[in-house]
Amino acid sequence: MGRAFEYRKARKMKRWGQMAKVFTKIGREIALAIKQGGPDPDGNPKLRLAIQNAKVANMPKKNVEAAIQRASSKDAENLEEIVYEGYGPHGVPFIVECLTNNTTRTVANVRFYFSKEKGSLGTTGSVNFMFDRKGEFIFELGELDMDELELELIDGGADEIEISEGKVYVYTAYEDFGAMQAALENLKIEVEEASLQRFPQVTKELSEAEREDIERLIERFEDDEDVQKVFHGMA
Repeated sequence: MGRAFEYRKARKMKRWGQMAKVFTKIGREIALAIKQGGPDPDGNPKLRLAIQNAKVANMPKKNVEAAIQRASSKDAENLEEIVYEGYGPHGVPFIVECLTNNTTRTVANVRFYFSKEKGSLGTTGSVNFMFDRKGEFIFELGELDMDELELELIDGGADEIEISEGKVYVYTAYEDFGAMQAALENLKIEVEEASLQRFPQVTKELSEAEREDIERLIERFEDDEDVQKVFHGMA
């Protein structure tokens, strides 16, 4: 899953194009974290995570501070998390995670993207059962002693640990995400990126032409500022 993550990350950064769009998405993550847990990073693990992800995306410190200030003001926008499910072309299942201040606009856009690429928006639960939701943490291996660290990670809730190209990938059950974040902080390990991912239980092999159809749909979703993450079942 480590290499798959790197591919998704590279593709995502490429397709988002302008950094302003990336910063808008991260800014909304920061805003939601503050809404749920307050503006103090020391007492808000979700905010600490959002700030860390901002660093990974090279978001300037002044932009991060501005996002925190906006989200902490009385005029902060009211954001809502919403997940859409459906099928893209060739029967490939999709899950689209959104963060929006206008659900009417967002669902209309998501429905349009599916329809435009010969897919269909489904109902809640229509494809969710086909994916496993897991926490994913990535950090540098460096001089870490993995023989010793592995036991600490397992105690923290790790289901799977992979090492690839000098990086450590730790996967947890969805409900153990917070415990692992706390464990890594206690171990003084600086996490490069941490997120909740959805991994398809079964993937579908497609021809090159069919893959291009799926890629077009992914691009449509990722170009929408309301869309935070896109998951699919294409191999």
